[in-house]
Formats: sequence, C-alpha cells, structure tokens
Amino acid sequence: MKITVFTSNQPRHINLIESLALISDQVCAVQECTTVFPGQTADFYQKTPTMNRYFKRVLRAEQKIFGPLKFTAPNVTQLAIRVGDLNQLDLKTLKPALDADLFVVFGASFIKKPLIKILMKKKAINIHMGISPYYRGNSCNFWALYDHHPELVGATIHKLTDGLDSGDILYHSFPIVKKNMDGFTLGMQAVKTAHQSIIDFIKTDQFQTWHGVKQDKSLELRYTRRIDFTDQVANKYLAHLPDHDFIRQACQQRNMSLFVNPQVVK
Repeated sequence: MKITVFTSNQPRHINLIESLALISDQVCAVQECTTVFPGQTADFYQKTPTMNRYFKRVLRAEQKIFGPLKFTAPNVTQLAIRVGDLNQLDLKTLKPALDADLFVVFGASFIKKPLIKILMKKKAINIHMGISPYYRGNSCNFWALYDHHPELVGATIHKLTDGLDSGDILYHSFPIVKKNMDGFTLGMQAVKTAHQSIIDFIKTDQFQTWHGVKQDKSLELRYTRRIDFTDQVANKYLAHLPDHDFIRQACQQRNMSLFVNPQVVK
C-alpha cells in the first residue's frame, strides 16, 4: 500500500509520516516547511519576547510527546516546499504523490484547485486539530483552552473538501488527561492520539466503509485565523493558564453526545 500525506515539517508532522510508514510499503510526503524555532525566528509569527515565551512552552511540550526532529524512514519519499507554494506547483511535479492508495492531509495550508478537486475525488481524509464544527480555522485547540473549554481539545477526522474544516465528519478523537498535564501538553497529546486513531482507522479498512456526518455550522463557537493570535492574546493566556485539576474535571464531564463517533485514545 502506498500512502500520500500532505503535511509540514515539525516533529509532530514527522511523527505522522513515521507512523504511516510503519503500516505501508511507501509513504510520499509533501511537506510545507516553516521555521522549527517559532518565536525565536520570524516566520508566520513575529519574533517578540511574548511569542518566544509562548512557543518555548509549545516546543517543550512537543519534544516531550514526539521527541526531537529526526530523519524519516527509508520507505518515505519527501518533497519539501515552502508554505504557500503547494497551490502553485504543476500537477506533473506532484504526479508521483497522486498515484497512491490513500491520501491524508495534516497541517497543510489551504489547498485550492485543481489539486483539491483531485484529492476530493480520491476521498482524501483531513486531520483537523480542533473539534469541528465548534472550533474551525487556525490553532483551534489553543482557542478552546483560551475560551476555558479543555473538553473541546482534540481532533476532527473528516473528508477533505474545498471548504476549510467543513467536510463530513468521520469521527472525533480526544486524548486521555494524564497526571499533571497542562494545556500545552494536552494539545500535543491530542495530536498524538489523533495519529494513533488514524493508523487504527486505516488498519481496519474503515476508510472504505464509514460514512461521514455533515457538519452543523450553526454550532460554531469560533472561527480563527493566524493573525488573530497576537502578543496580547498570548500574554493573556500565559497569565491565566488552566491548571491540571480544571482540565481534568472539564474533560471528565465532556458530553460525548455532542460528537461524532467519539474516541478517547490513550
């Protein structure tokens, strides 16, 4: 089996590539690259003391859950491009990637025509880090914590469409809250459990049999863009970090009837 994944270049994205490589003969990874030192190096987010302080916590949590950056497995073929370049690539360049049995999108930028139409036809699956339709857009798990909703930190596995995070939902995935887990670690654990759930999903051939559930957009709590995450927002969050007891209690009281085929993964 050959799997193509459209993703990025941080340790959490490499973890998905490596996980897929364990269950397939070949993985074709199209990686949109950003700095691996957000907050320290100006990229999507400005280089400011606040961003540096915030992303130090993010990177610490990511390394705790996924380890450091590393090379991928021998059965992985990679195409590294700058974020924003994907939609400008000629389809001939992507031809090896488009000849696959399964397609997974995780952490890629918004995919436009003609590529999106091809991926939709091939029934590509998107891993959205956030619980749609409640939180859509950018950094959704951060905003769920910011809004005091740790029970809405997780992932939505849905069919890829030409709308942002709007495809029919296959299931929602949630992490188990472990001892002394803070919001940063909870967010990264949500990524890891989403990866594990997608591997289980593929191994049991459920991609072929599950039907998605249409999203009710009237339930949306927030739609966010990258520019909404400012120094002011980060400072406010860092000054009022949710503690473990609050996170644990909120997640234990999660109303599972609000979600589609919810899965709580260790």
